[in-house]
Amino acid sequence: MVREGRLRRVKILSTGSALPERVLTNFELEKIVDTSDEWIQTRTGIKERRIADRNTATSDLVIEAAKRAMDAGGIGPKDLDAIIVGTVTPDMPFPSTACFVQKGLGINKIPAFDVSAACSGFLYGLAIAQGLLVNDGYEVILLAGAETLSKILDWTDRSTCVLFGDGAGACTLVRSEDETGVLSIYLGADGSLGDLLKQPGGGSRFPATHETVRKGLHYVKMKGNDVFKYAVRAMGDSALKALKEANISPEEVDILIPHQANLRIIEATAKRIGIPMEKVFVNIDRCGNISAGSIPIALDEACRVQRIKAGDIVLLDAFGGGFTWGAAVIRW
Repeated sequence: MVREGRLRRVKILSTGSALPERVLTNFELEKIVDTSDEWIQTRTGIKERRIADRNTATSDLVIEAAKRAMDAGGIGPKDLDAIIVGTVTPDMPFPSTACFVQKGLGINKIPAFDVSAACSGFLYGLAIAQGLLVNDGYEVILLAGAETLSKILDWTDRSTCVLFGDGAGACTLVRSEDETGVLSIYLGADGSLGDLLKQPGGGSRFPATHETVRKGLHYVKMKGNDVFKYAVRAMGDSALKALKEANISPEEVDILIPHQANLRIIEATAKRIGIPMEKVFVNIDRCGNISAGSIPIALDEACRVQRIKAGDIVLLDAFGGGFTWGAAVIRW
């Protein structure tokens, strides 16, 4: 669904990100599972990924990223009116990861909640945040996307364990008083395709038992070839619809920041949209697929290396389990 007009009144004030210190290379994975550096790079574009240690939870990474984003924007904890975290690897089923972040930042009483839309979680959160800012009088919202996917991977399954990494990205959002900000957001989902990418165990369908653990139901399960096909189509279509709603042509886009799922998906999506790869920001080689953390981490990196400047047209584009998808057009 496309929201129009009022979206122009919301902008990203500042960004921040946090990655675990531990780097897991493809050469190290060769010792863990039947794979090779060549196999992984050829099929995914990934060279290494960051892995959280046993004591690091998703909220810990969000708190670090949030502090960096808030410092960059001159925002104090007491300035925040809400906290939204996109994640499918929460600290616990409840309380929400956002509540743990709220505690870690030393604030209380403001709304804090999670959004579960897999790799599209940051864009879903962006749509919710703009509604709160524009329609409900909120002044500053902290939005984050973060995962510790290494904790739900089967490290004997080379089709999944080579793909994912851990990390968090965050931003502060405020209302815009000029022509900068979000020009359009497009979101979509198709629950009939949910079985292609899922974590079956741990919920009310398959609650945790010795049997679900024995069967590995608490690990990520993915049918990669089918996911690839739908991802390219959905990301391409989402981007084109968001661009049309914003009255922006693909040629006017200064930078595309796609979900970092797979380099081949990124290349095919850019081609489908009509954007050359030199305008696409890619960090999958260093970070792997961080699901909801992918776009905000890449956005922060792009800002830090000055790939984004004032007035640029930024296109965000995602696809994830559910299936969910979405795109946003922003004038920086």
